[in-house]
Amino acid sequence: MNTTTPTPPPPLDGLRVLDLATLFAGPLAATLLGDFGAEVIKVEHPAKPDPSRGHGPAKEGVGLWWKLLGRNKRAITLDLSRPGGRATLLRLAAAADVVVENFRPGTLEKWDLGWPELSAANPRLVLARVTAFGQFGPYSHRPGFGTLAEAMSGFAAITGEPDAPPTLPPFGLADSIAGLATAYAVMTALAARERTGEGQVVDMAIIEPILTVLGPQPIWYDQLGHVQPRTGNRSTNNAPRNTYRTADGAWVAVSTSAQSVAERVMHLVGRPELIEEPWFATGAGRAEHTEVLDRAVGGWIAAHTRDNVLAAFEKAEAAVAPVQDVRDVMTDPQYQALGTITAVDDPELGTLRMQNVLFRLSATPGAIRWAGRPHGADTEEVLTELGLTPAEIGSLRAEGVL
Repeated sequence: MNTTTPTPPPPLDGLRVLDLATLFAGPLAATLLGDFGAEVIKVEHPAKPDPSRGHGPAKEGVGLWWKLLGRNKRAITLDLSRPGGRATLLRLAAAADVVVENFRPGTLEKWDLGWPELSAANPRLVLARVTAFGQFGPYSHRPGFGTLAEAMSGFAAITGEPDAPPTLPPFGLADSIAGLATAYAVMTALAARERTGEGQVVDMAIIEPILTVLGPQPIWYDQLGHVQPRTGNRSTNNAPRNTYRTADGAWVAVSTSAQSVAERVMHLVGRPELIEEPWFATGAGRAEHTEVLDRAVGGWIAAHTRDNVLAAFEKAEAAVAPVQDVRDVMTDPQYQALGTITAVDDPELGTLRMQNVLFRLSATPGAIRWAGRPHGADTEEVLTELGLTPAEIGSLRAEGVL
């Protein structure tokens, strides 16, 4: 008798997503859905593939960023501006649950592929539209990227040293936050569909999610006229909070958001008398005396090696972390325990190590089934499954659609 418990399907099994987007925010949303079982079909222009295929370092001519962003996606080509491409996309949309796109507002409409046409083909469809500035407003038709959102939102204004220029992140921060938000928005729209039976449009402006994660800046300004300044690694809400160099030239980060942790740090570094100061009793009070606290903590850390600092802080139950680069991340024991970096077999490049799925589910976990596929690798298969005959596919090729 076979007593093996069958493996449950992933939570988004049966969900079909068409990823028409390029670069990062929209495609990342589709990746996150694919990681938990959605069938994601990546639709790219025959002659102009997703630029992320060429972003960053490549190995043997194969872009490595794409291997991450394109994982769990089937790759097809389709020129949506041609009649045959339009007709084929409508057939794909009729059998899909979600379409993710990031064309400039009005582009789909120019091709007669706007919401009226897509919803007519499939009333249950969810259309996620991801743009820099949203679908309306004075900036909506401007070209835009995540960098502009990092600047506009107030992020750059508060990032960097007080006497240095505003600082932009060296990676796609706003795009990544918008990708996470889009995946959440899609799932929210799908939950609503369960009640109403109808799909709807998700309008995601990249300038908005990053503003949300910046916290209470708008309400501070509204109620107090307070404008958050650049403070480098320091905080106006608590101290000590900074990065400190160790005796062997490494760096560690210390945070004392909790009063009890701040007190433990003072005992650890041999300055318990500071705890008795009236200003030490609140995070804001400690922040006003950052120089004193940084000298106390920084001086102690500078006299010890990184390993000794980490061990002492752990013993004292105080919050500390090493400042790591990717080499450290790949061997960090906590990341290893969580399985945060996982190995994926790839027919083009062999075994690849990359970030695992975003979170762990106890009963229906996600998985990386394959890394990013070559441009158009699944076109024939997907269109055949859609019901197109070899003659119809050949006609689309002759038209320049594929």
